[in-house]
Amino acid sequence: MSRTVATARGASAPAGPTAAGGPTAETATPAASGDTTPGPSRSRSGRAGAWAELLRLPALFTVPGDALAGAAAAGARPGPRTLLAIGSSLCLYEAGMALNDWADRAEDAVERPHRPIPSGRVRPAAALAGAGALTGAGLALAAGAGRPALAVAAPLAATVWAYDLALKHTPAGPAAMAAARGLDLLLGAAATGGGTRAALPSAALLGTHTLAVTAVSRRETTGGSVLAPLAALATTGALTRLVTHRRTRLPAGRRAAAAPGLPGPGPAGRPPRTDGVLTTALGAAYAAAAARPYFHATLNPSPPLTQRAVGGGIRATIPLQAALAARSGAVTTSLLVAALAPAGRLFARRAGMRKVSIT
Repeated sequence: MSRTVATARGASAPAGPTAAGGPTAETATPAASGDTTPGPSRSRSGRAGAWAELLRLPALFTVPGDALAGAAAAGARPGPRTLLAIGSSLCLYEAGMALNDWADRAEDAVERPHRPIPSGRVRPAAALAGAGALTGAGLALAAGAGRPALAVAAPLAATVWAYDLALKHTPAGPAAMAAARGLDLLLGAAATGGGTRAALPSAALLGTHTLAVTAVSRRETTGGSVLAPLAALATTGALTRLVTHRRTRLPAGRRAAAAPGLPGPGPAGRPPRTDGVLTTALGAAYAAAAARPYFHATLNPSPPLTQRAVGGGIRATIPLQAALAARSGAVTTSLLVAALAPAGRLFARRAGMRKVSIT
């Protein structure tokens, strides 16, 4: 996918030339920086850091929850095919990251010269080749998960490329990004359960959240938009209510699993009390992560607060995925997804890539 869950373009680059052209830890000489690492090792480390920045590695923690939530919505236990779907999602997501920077290289040369491509740390041809290779790998992994999974992965890959190359700067951009997230959830359902119908409501909820975040992100470098964060705030409230209060009968597969004592619905097709409490808690975590920065951006739509709103919306993706899994009665899966949030924050701190963005 493209930058639905990405580290910041404007403020997250810890290495490379600054906007004013001053030296950084990567450009300073060993004598000036105190670095005694041999030149080739520094060069390899610099290239690895540039690719990590290009691919926004901390953002990958928001991806596995799509497939896991899809599997839960389909009423199936995660298995080897779910892992293949997650691998496919990760590859297609990273393909979108590389392709996005390749497509925006001229714009970034003016607005974000520290990014890996305009700063010269990653060649444009290498970024484009990487996007193609990752797309091929994503489709191959989906094919390994079965024909239903490939049938979802193919339009997902097409949506990623269409967004980055043609739709991002058009009114259809947010809808394309939302479609990519929804398809990613359906990929997990198709790979694990063989079908997607039961997962359509969860895909719609996740896609709606992505639509709101993407709409806010379109003004993150210029600010000035009150309507987008206000609409996103209202959307967050509506999604929280739908996820936590709208109880629907679980898929047939999970109802059947309840017979031998596996997780299943309670009386009248409702999830057990544990599921309901967990769903409510995760829904509250989702609202807390997204609502406050949206509210601040509504009061003051400056670029910094708009960027924080985008980051908050992206971070809220994980608790939303976990809430969707809990809502489907998959308690263990929901807890596994929720654990990705602190893991992602820890990785981001260690990688020096804390801020997030979409555009």
